[in-house]
Amino acid sequence: MHPPKHTPALELKNTDAKPRRFVFVLLDEFTLLSFASALDCLRLANRMSGKQLYLWHNVAEGGGIVRCSTGTGFQSDGDLEDLHRDDTLILCGGANVQKATTKRLLNWVRRETRKGVAAGGLCTAAYSLAKAGLLDGKKATIHWENQDSFAEEFEEVELTKSVYCIDGNRMTTAGGTSSIDLFLKLIADDHGESLASAVADQQIYSSIRTDRDTQRLSVPTRIGVRHPKLSQVIQMMEANIEEPISPSVLAKDVGMSTRQLERLFRRYLSRSPKRYYMELRLQKARNLLMQTDMSVINVALACGFASPSHFSKCYRSHYETTPYRERGTHATRLSV
Repeated sequence: MHPPKHTPALELKNTDAKPRRFVFVLLDEFTLLSFASALDCLRLANRMSGKQLYLWHNVAEGGGIVRCSTGTGFQSDGDLEDLHRDDTLILCGGANVQKATTKRLLNWVRRETRKGVAAGGLCTAAYSLAKAGLLDGKKATIHWENQDSFAEEFEEVELTKSVYCIDGNRMTTAGGTSSIDLFLKLIADDHGESLASAVADQQIYSSIRTDRDTQRLSVPTRIGVRHPKLSQVIQMMEANIEEPISPSVLAKDVGMSTRQLERLFRRYLSRSPKRYYMELRLQKARNLLMQTDMSVINVALACGFASPSHFSKCYRSHYETTPYRERGTHATRLSV
């Protein structure tokens, strides 16, 4: 294996180290972008160094073909297998990760990590690691859409909003291209920054993020409005879903009157602060209904509703269905 022509020689550290092997576990409906991004980093590290620094093996429960979230099928290299202590286990999650996290998978992951195997989860696979008890007392991240349900179910995990997180020999990413950031970090730690930079250049990846970068866009970017006080109020709303803050208190905290706050929201977001806050709470409620087994009553309480009847009324007004029907419809889709 040789580096491309006209490529400057790279200074590698640990040149005598044996190849590091990654075992990717493809869960049903895994996110293709997360998996492919990670794998391509390893491929390019080998290509740019002219050495076989990394090996990889793709397995799936039961072996055979496993489908990603687009429906495309991939032939795995085999069933869940015995790992070596110096292997790195990477679970690749995606849609419906709860269903894909089977009892057999959990038992296998627990058994292999007891050997001292490092383990990571891409996209939603932090759920699988947490379900196996491997993230207890550790920092972790997961795709922003799954943050609410994850925080409710795994209180012993210190959830962050980072694009990726490394805590000891546990690694998690938020999904999408964050796999690139994690694997560039691993390559840099293994063989030096120059190789990681060369891999990033090959991917035309110019903005390498660290574990201090957050996965979601800033409030001004998300809502398309750059007004500091409006952004501050929305951040306060997002941080206080279970115990909502009244508009008068929100206004006072940013140094304006309630009437001024009302005008600000209507001007930029075409709705009142109360309406916007309600939509945030209902969005979280829907995530919890779709992604957890929490009772409707507990979902209501977690989203700041004092009574199930009020919650149901607000939910139906916004989504044109009741929380109970939403839960039932989602359960039917998963069972198909």
